[in-house]
Amino acid sequence: MPKNPFRYFKTSREIIQLAVMMYVRFPLSLRNVEDLLHERGIDVCHESVRLWFDRFGPLFAGRSRIKRASFMRQHTQWQWHLDEVFVKINGTQHYLRQAVDHEGEVLESYVTKPRDKQAALMFLKKAMKRYGTPKTIATDRLRSYGSAVKEIGNFDCREVRRHLNNRVKNSHLPFRRREREMSRFRRMSNL
Repeated sequence: MPKNPFRYFKTSREIIQLAVMMYVRFPLSLRNVEDLLHERGIDVCHESVRLWFDRFGPLFAGRSRIKRASFMRQHTQWQWHLDEVFVKINGTQHYLRQAVDHEGEVLESYVTKPRDKQAALMFLKKAMKRYGTPKTIATDRLRSYGSAVKEIGNFDCREVRRHLNNRVKNSHLPFRRREREMSRFRRMSNL
């Protein structure tokens, strides 16, 4: 039986979840969350909110990720955008493959060393296992995506046009910004 992560806290689980989700979901500072909770009649220190976020943030993120994945499996996404970006990890060139849905949400990220059909096939199978099959897949002109989609059996749903994949290109921008701040990545776990 799993242990209750809230067992040593006097504050109820709902209040902790409300505070953490307010801090994560909206661009609020810890003191703003404290003020909003105080307006609701809940007297909490901003340091408590920080402690709760550090302790329960990954727990709530994992649960919402599971909920989101199950919701996306039930409702078909009508379009995915697939792309890869070159990244150097400790001086060795790797490829970060990303799948982005039609709303711009990053569905799946996968780091590979080769840029061939097998790597593209593993990436597609991993994404489809978690999120289901899309109606259309927009890719660039990389041949490995074409052969991987053909092997899966969805070759008719692949779209290849210029500027069609711009949505996934924009998802690389925060990644490149983080790479620049860290002055290159040293390990794969930093991605």
